Amino acid sequence: MIVKHNLTAMNSNRMLGLTTTSQAKATEKLSSGYKINRAADDAAGLAISEKMRKQIRGLTQASLNAQDGVSAVQTADGALNEVHDMIQRLTELSVKAANGTLSESDRGAVQNEVDQLVAEIDRVSTTTKFNETHLLRGTNANGKAGELTYTDAATALDGNLGTGSAVDTVKGTVDVAITSPATVQITTVTPSITATGKSVGPVNLPDGTSKTYYLIESAAPTSASEAIRAYNEDASNAPSKAYGSMSELTAALKADYSENIRAVTTYLDDNGDLTLKAETFADLNNPVGLDLHVGADSTDDNKIYMNISMLSAKGLGLNGLNVSGDNADAATAAIDVVADALQRVSNQRASLGAIQNRLEHTIANLDNIVENTTSAEASIRDTDMATQMVEYSNNQILAQAGQAMLAQSNQATSGVLSLLQ
Repeated sequence: MIVKHNLTAMNSNRMLGLTTTSQAKATEKLSSGYKINRAADDAAGLAISEKMRKQIRGLTQASLNAQDGVSAVQTADGALNEVHDMIQRLTELSVKAANGTLSESDRGAVQNEVDQLVAEIDRVSTTTKFNETHLLRGTNANGKAGELTYTDAATALDGNLGTGSAVDTVKGTVDVAITSPATVQITTVTPSITATGKSVGPVNLPDGTSKTYYLIESAAPTSASEAIRAYNEDASNAPSKAYGSMSELTAALKADYSENIRAVTTYLDDNGDLTLKAETFADLNNPVGLDLHVGADSTDDNKIYMNISMLSAKGLGLNGLNVSGDNADAATAAIDVVADALQRVSNQRASLGAIQNRLEHTIANLDNIVENTTSAEASIRDTDMATQMVEYSNNQILAQAGQAMLAQSNQATSGVLSLLQ
C-alpha cells in the first residue's frame, strides 16, 4: 500500500471534473436554449448558422421594404382614383357644354367648374406624398425628384402682367398690381359716363395685343351695370373689358392665360394694398423612379423598379382646357382632350396595380424563404431540450457518484494507519 500518491482519488477527481464541466455546458444549453453558445461549441455550425442569420435578417427587412412599396403604390393609386373621378366629371361638363342649347353665359358657368377641377387635379399631383416623398411630381431636368420648376410660366408671363411682374421660381406665383382708384371715361353714349373702380394692366396677351381689365364699382350719371354695358359694346375698347365683380375679372385674366395660370386670387400686400396673385402651372417633369430593394444581397435582380409619371394638369394636357364661348366648338374639342387625359391616368393606375400584385407575391415568397431558413438555422443552433435533459440527468447521477467515489478513495489510504499501530 502507498500513501504518497492516491491514484484512485486522482482518477475519481478527474472524472468528477469532466462530469462537472459537461454538466455546466448542459445547464448553459438548457438555460439559453442554444446548443451553440460560443464558437468552441461547434465552429462549423456557428459559421453556417451566422450566414443563415444574415440571410434571415436581410430577407425580413426586404419583406418590410416590399410592404412599404405596396403602401406607396396604394397611396399613389388612391390619389389617382380621385383624379379619375374628377376627369369623369370633366367629361360630363365637356359634353354638356358641347350642346347647342347652352348660351355663352351657361358655358361660362360650366367653365368655372372646369377651372376648379383642373386646379384640384394639379394640386393633388403636387401634394401627394408618401413618407415625405412626392409620388406624382416626377423628376426635373436636373435629376431632382419632386422638385418643381416654372420656366415655361416665367417665359410666358414675366413682364407681361404689368410692369415688373415676374414669376417666383420657387413658389410658382406672380403678383399682379391693381390700380385703385381707376377712372374710365365713356363718351360713346349721351350723356357721357364717368366710371370709377379698379383696373389691372395693361396686360400683354399671348396674341400680342394689350388688354386692360376694369372693375367698375360706380358710375355717373348712370349705374355701374349700364357703364359696363356701354364700355364693352364699344368695339374700339377691345380687347380691354369692364367687369362688375373681382371674381369676373380674375376669371377673365385666368382665361386669357389659361395654359400657364392655374388660379388667380386676391390678397393684401405688406403695404395693405389689394393685389392679385396668379398661381402658375409647373413645368412637365420626367417620371419619378422608385427602386425597391427586395433581397438580402446587393445584386440588381434584388431590386424592383417602378416609374410614376407626373400626372399634373399639364402632364395630362388639361391646362388651358376651355369649354366656353358663344358656340360649341371649344367644348367639342375639349371632349377628346379629356378622353386622352383619362386614358393616361388609366394607364398609370394599371401599371401601379400590376406592381402591387407583383410585390404581394414577392412578400409571400420572401416570408416563405425566411420561415424555411429559420427552420434550418434552428436545427443547427437551437437546443433539443429532450435530448439535453437526458444528458443533464446523466451528468447529475455521474456527479453524485463521482463525489461518493472520491470520498471513498480518500478514505482508502486511511487503512494504512492500522499497520502502524
